[in-house]
Amino acid sequence: MKFTELDLKPKVLKGLKAIGYEDLTPVQEHTFPHIMGERDMIAKAETGSGKTAACAVPLVQSIDESLNEIQALILVPTRELSLQYVSEISSIAKFTKVAPFAVYGGFSMDIQKSKLEHGVHILVATPGRLIDLIYHSPLSLSEVRTFVLDEADEMLNMGFITDIEFVISCLVHEHQTLLFSATMPKPIKQLAKKYLKDPLTIELNIQQIAPQNLTHQFKQINRGNHFETLVNFLKKEEPTQAIIFCNSRNNCDSLYDHLKKKKISAETIHGGMEQSKRTSLFNRFKKKKITLMVATDVASRGLDFSHASHVINYDFPRGREAYTHRTGRTARMGREGTAVTFYAKGDLYDLQRLIKSNRIDPQWLGDAPNLDNTKPRKGGGRPYRGKSKGRRPSRKKRP
Repeated sequence: MKFTELDLKPKVLKGLKAIGYEDLTPVQEHTFPHIMGERDMIAKAETGSGKTAACAVPLVQSIDESLNEIQALILVPTRELSLQYVSEISSIAKFTKVAPFAVYGGFSMDIQKSKLEHGVHILVATPGRLIDLIYHSPLSLSEVRTFVLDEADEMLNMGFITDIEFVISCLVHEHQTLLFSATMPKPIKQLAKKYLKDPLTIELNIQQIAPQNLTHQFKQINRGNHFETLVNFLKKEEPTQAIIFCNSRNNCDSLYDHLKKKKISAETIHGGMEQSKRTSLFNRFKKKKITLMVATDVASRGLDFSHASHVINYDFPRGREAYTHRTGRTARMGREGTAVTFYAKGDLYDLQRLIKSNRIDPQWLGDAPNLDNTKPRKGGGRPYRGKSKGRRPSRKKRP
């Protein structure tokens, strides 16, 4: 189906045409009529399937431009995703008077308050900063008619469930709730059951968790040849653009230093960097001014790097969801991509579980391992997953 077949405002269609959007993706086609029909909804779809636009298009379409109030609230887990959302909405709304804006930590709250006072129709927010504004500004959510919870599973992993419930408690009036998530763990299902009213559940490509146009390659390494294996792969494949994932900031910085010593051009990004630098790096990567980006999982959730040809898991990902979201940075919106994962002998049990649960058809770079009768690591099986404590462990009790 094409966007021109929908009953969209001419200025919205003009914006879609300007950014080259012609055909709806499956998730957009299945969700659009229900969002416009003000139905509560849970949408689960493979990463890179166009979920951001699936939400943004109907929101821009439904905004009453004459009402200078926040009419749609989108809650996201990270600053980068909030900026991406606003960028997408701004492009779609380019020829309208719809005003989107993002609020997030690490940026002047006074500037954000000033912008909100001048009028915002669609507010994209991270949980912590939104709650700060609720308590310390005249921010009003009384006209919010659509509440969107995006990347809900990542919100859970980051310890934001309490903050989410607080935000929902501020929306005491009648409103539509949309929940978007690539995976659907039990706590998210419980959250949906508690706060959504007779929601429609849409699950697309549930038999194929990873994008179908994504090639999954696996290469065994040992302690002595880990970095050498990466260098040889980069020289042989010469990826157009690649994101190289590590499990920690220290590993990220260490790999970046090793690449520099080899005179291999790369940049690094992780949560310990200043927000302005992170934003600059993301923008440069999107504009294809950076070929190799060494990153922690801060770059794995929801961000659209459409032209990345490769994702390289330098460190074996901690869990199925981490693998899904990392590899989802390539093979987006119908493009082809390659995911390369390095694994050691100690990862065989997790590798076997990953291939089975994600229904992966693996390509082995070298001899295929024997995954039969693999056993978890001693001392509890899977490696420590480093669960976040959330960003506000010391917050004083709210009134």
